[in-house]
Amino acid sequence: MPLNRTLRTALVLAATLYPALAYAHVGVGETSGFAHGFTHPISGLDHVLAMILVGVFAFQLGGRALWLVPLSFVGMMAAGGIMSMNGIHVPLIELGIALSVIVLGTAVAFEVKAPVAIAAGLAGLFAIFHGYAHVAEMPGGAGGLEYAGGFMLSTALLHVAGIGLGQVVGRNSQQAGSYALRVIGSVFALAGVGILSGAL
Repeated sequence: MPLNRTLRTALVLAATLYPALAYAHVGVGETSGFAHGFTHPISGLDHVLAMILVGVFAFQLGGRALWLVPLSFVGMMAAGGIMSMNGIHVPLIELGIALSVIVLGTAVAFEVKAPVAIAAGLAGLFAIFHGYAHVAEMPGGAGGLEYAGGFMLSTALLHVAGIGLGQVVGRNSQQAGSYALRVIGSVFALAGVGILSGAL
């Protein structure tokens, strides 16, 4: 099954990158733009939840959405990073990031069957905030292209993890798997409210 091959590839990539990640913490060993970029999305709960939700949402929609929704997120996240690099002001970044978790979590919780174009557009809109934040927080010594490559790969792997989560949970009976994913969406959306309120 193509999805299983994708998951295996993602795991191999993660294992290959592990030695670099061991030195990705500021002040420990040699740091690189790529390692900083790779670890940035996984260092914040808001980023992790949103990116996993993109994968779960894409899984629920199925068909072309399975790759178009994550691809839209990664592409527009790069656009947000370019905007940040060029000093183009995007307001309410933290609000946009928190809302991405709440809205995507709610979409998963209610199993919203949005048209692919709308789902990809929604994911892309929220991705701009995430990309902008990643570049705004880029360490001074990090190379821009390497840093961007790191956070884009890390994001893609989190999307694959979300798709994998959907597949694993969906192995139960169709009704039970659907219910479990909806519960996950609800919990993530509530976490987004916690992030927005400053409780998390």
